[in-house]
Amino acid sequence: MSLAIVYSRAGVGIEAPLVTVEVHLSHGLPSLNIVGLPEAAVKESKDRVRSAIINSNFEFPARRITINLAPADLPKEGGRFDLPIALGILAASGQLPSDYLPNYEFIGELALTGELRPVKGVLPVALACTEDKRTLVVPEANSAEAGLVPSVQAVHAKHLLDVCQSLMRNTPLPECINDAVVNDYDFDMDMSDVIAQESAKRALTIAAAGKHHLLFIGPPGTGKSMLASRMQTILSPMTEQEAKESASIYSVSHFGFDASQFFVRKYRAPHHSCSAPALIGGGSHPKPGEISLSHNGVLFLDELTEFSRQVLDNLREPLESGKVTISRAAHQAEYPANFMFLAATNPCPCGHYGNPKGSCRCTPDVIRRYLGKISGPLLDRIDMQVEVPLLSQQELTNGKPKDSNPRETSEFLRQRVIECQSAQYQRQGKLNGQLQAGEIDEHCLLSDSAKTLLNKALEQLNLSARSYHRIIKVSRTIADLSGEDMIQPQHISETLNYRKIERYLAQLP
Repeated sequence: MSLAIVYSRAGVGIEAPLVTVEVHLSHGLPSLNIVGLPEAAVKESKDRVRSAIINSNFEFPARRITINLAPADLPKEGGRFDLPIALGILAASGQLPSDYLPNYEFIGELALTGELRPVKGVLPVALACTEDKRTLVVPEANSAEAGLVPSVQAVHAKHLLDVCQSLMRNTPLPECINDAVVNDYDFDMDMSDVIAQESAKRALTIAAAGKHHLLFIGPPGTGKSMLASRMQTILSPMTEQEAKESASIYSVSHFGFDASQFFVRKYRAPHHSCSAPALIGGGSHPKPGEISLSHNGVLFLDELTEFSRQVLDNLREPLESGKVTISRAAHQAEYPANFMFLAATNPCPCGHYGNPKGSCRCTPDVIRRYLGKISGPLLDRIDMQVEVPLLSQQELTNGKPKDSNPRETSEFLRQRVIECQSAQYQRQGKLNGQLQAGEIDEHCLLSDSAKTLLNKALEQLNLSARSYHRIIKVSRTIADLSGEDMIQPQHISETLNYRKIERYLAQLP
């Protein structure tokens, strides 16, 4: 038969649409043409495939070979189609039986020797294969990744010859099994490393329990970055669905996938020189940015006011929707971006505004311009603004040694977070920070005195509707941590204390 059909998968965002590789051999001058909107890397596969077939002791047919990657309007990139193209050529030339090809999907890049090299995006491919009930064949280096999806029949091979022998003899290839040790909480840091700063630790616990966005503000050297870096140690482990979403993003990125950190929530901290495409995602073939790499985890922006305002304003839509759509002329890709946003900044350029010793040298206009780099709409989306003050000499020298108070350890705080989140899921099926406006009245019940206090604050502080709802959601989390069924005035009062920037600006002459 001079026509063969082999199935494979493309990569569009974290989706893996089916691609049909059609190979036809016809009479004419020997040539090999690939059609179906292939990119340069796919076009170059003809030379890799030719050498791999010859070096695997097969004959490369001296015919006119046409390879169609369907559907034609779907962009294809990378070397992932090398293996299905080679198998299609061998089947169309009669060197390989085609009876079992419809039962498989193949993905893998070929070396000139015929060895199979790993490719990106195998996990999304494995997840997509569960719908079509075909066996997935991947390179051996991708076997642990494919093995994360037990519902799909996935096998691996080292060489093109291994795949061909399996099809010729109808013998199974080795199954993909993920035997990597999943190490949930092997951190080299702990919340007990931080001396004092109990208010900031309390704010971190509230943010972790309810998935609220948090901004630290304070002088340099007070532990803002140190506190934020330890947020990862008090977060609850990811569910299997969350872990697969996060792993799929890393699978298609240039960072690669680490099976040993499967259930650990990611922590990303890009430098303030980060560009908009690096933060949001981009490229001619859109790749995930920092906000997607921190999906189901934490995105920390240190020195927030040093970031470009244009870059920061790109965060506004993802903070609300939990996803980002990157559009290009050829196509668009959508990536999830449901992250917890942490940030830190100094109160002024010199960093000492509000210092009781009065060492600040900045004028009120300079301070307003400095804090004004954080736009109002972005600040409106940050649930909590917490001061991290300078420690006194006595607090520094008499700081408690590590593990002296078990209540300060990450393990203790993580258990509190898990218990609090369990109560939220039982009540409403989601975390407080994820509640929509229409769900707040049903799940966030306020006492009469709490309503009175909140209405007074709404009038005096001139709060937006978004800020009003966020105050209620943070108060609901504080009530959950206290084991209260109803939001009380002390919960509202504590939440109102977490609005530090507004106070800084109000104190300026």
